[in-house]
Amino acid sequence: MKGYGRFGRLQAEPGKGDELASILMEASKVVSSATGCQIYLVGRDVNDSDCLWVYEVWRKRENHQNSLKLREVRELIAKAVPIIRAMSETPFEFDILGGKGIT
Repeated sequence: MKGYGRFGRLQAEPGKGDELASILMEASKVVSSATGCQIYLVGRDVNDSDCLWVYEVWRKRENHQNSLKLREVRELIAKAVPIIRAMSETPFEFDILGGKGIT
């Protein structure tokens, strides 16, 4: 295994997609220096501007779990929660085997 991946969907309250995207982009800056973070991508659904997708790749699952304990990450989660209408019940998790972009 070459790492741990997650892929999840977040549906913002109507008209709050840009605000949620901004929070998620700030999260990407915070976790970019977290131990084990290899990829943290934020994308907007092409058919719904209030629907966002987050794709993460970490060296180990524990690295992701530890990132959630960072003060800055907890603060961003607290900002995001009130404007999130729905989320993937369980993010899609997978073991990274390899491929372009992962070494």
